[in-house]
Amino acid sequence: MEKLEHLKSAVAALSEVSENEKNGFINLVSRYLSGEAQHIEWTKIQTPTDEVVVPYDTLSPSPDDPAETKKLLDKLVVLKLNGGLGTTMGCTGPKSVIEVRNGLTFLDLIVIQIENLNSKYGCNVPLVLMNSFNTHDDTLKIVDKYSNSNIEIHTFNQSQYPRLVVEDFAPLPSKGQHGKDGWYPPGHGDVFPSLMNSGKLDAFLSQGKEYVFVANSDNLGAIVDLKILNHLVQNKNEYCMEVTPKTLADVKGGTLISYEGKVQLLEIAQVPDEHVNEFKSIEKFKIFNTNNLWVNLNAIKRLVEADALKMEIIPNPKEVNGIKVLQLETAAGAAIRFFDHAIGINVPRSRFLPVKATSDLLLVQSDLYTLVDGFVIRNKDRANPTNPSIELGPEFKKVGNFLSRFKSIPSIIELDSLKVTGDVWFGAGIVLK
Repeated sequence: MEKLEHLKSAVAALSEVSENEKNGFINLVSRYLSGEAQHIEWTKIQTPTDEVVVPYDTLSPSPDDPAETKKLLDKLVVLKLNGGLGTTMGCTGPKSVIEVRNGLTFLDLIVIQIENLNSKYGCNVPLVLMNSFNTHDDTLKIVDKYSNSNIEIHTFNQSQYPRLVVEDFAPLPSKGQHGKDGWYPPGHGDVFPSLMNSGKLDAFLSQGKEYVFVANSDNLGAIVDLKILNHLVQNKNEYCMEVTPKTLADVKGGTLISYEGKVQLLEIAQVPDEHVNEFKSIEKFKIFNTNNLWVNLNAIKRLVEADALKMEIIPNPKEVNGIKVLQLETAAGAAIRFFDHAIGINVPRSRFLPVKATSDLLLVQSDLYTLVDGFVIRNKDRANPTNPSIELGPEFKKVGNFLSRFKSIPSIIELDSLKVTGDVWFGAGIVLK
């Protein structure tokens, strides 16, 4: 444990981060070093029952009375994970400011949706953005333009941890890397302690808020669902993960299992090599995690204060300027096993519409979807329940290049699959089928 002592003193000397961040980081590293990795015994894995993973169709309808609905919504906070940069799509700045449709960005759509809720029911649902040090400054500038809207918008930063140099386990910033390269945000599992450390959690509790709906800012399907919120309030579930049936495109997604009497998330990284193919099959593991999570705020406070959220650690090796470094991260979905009465809800695929690449952008900008009140809604004219599979070559990877190669987005209502390779340009008014 000599490594840890050296690390502690090196971290103590870093002026860029708070005491909370230093403690959180040292905690994470010591858990990693103690090798407490949880080994899943394959034979103990059970398929969760409908009591644990509730089919969406069996949820009671949400209240008819607008006053009851207002009461329900006044218990809610919407939190979007906004720490990611649009780098994979060739954009600098937060991914949430990429234009998705009709000149509106992810963030515009989210704001319009919540504005409509607040206007319709006279409620006060706040929007919270969890930024990283990478997206914080840009996001603050952008949020400015919503100052006249009827939503309270809050922002806070997730933790900033030093990257670990693999060779001697020293923090990279203490080797003179004081720029952004020396640091990393430790994954979205950090949302719970950071919400608490920012003071936002207590502020929301004092306003009578009870649940937070957490989702990735790039998932256009993650809209507020009254049936789900109503179910959780009625049944006092402290945690709910939305899962959806797996298709062959989702074989790597984490899945929910019953294990020693608790529901928990099983990620591909935890699966022993000899069972990976079984994990990827759609027969045994039929659902995967959408990362739309509903969590009780009082429960978050209780568990963070007790330091009880010990999610599986995901080691993420990187190379920075030729130096091999390690980032230790956690995922919010893995926290499910620490909450009481935790459930999954098996939701329709429409609640999972992430835009990870320009091929996803093509889908949501096409006639396959329409935009109504900030919601991206699938076109009824498409007979096939699944979306077309779209593969665009590297020439289309960056948003700028993608846009310049389409004079207009083709009609794809009757398309099953599209693969584009090479230097291809699309004219206007094209129909693909």
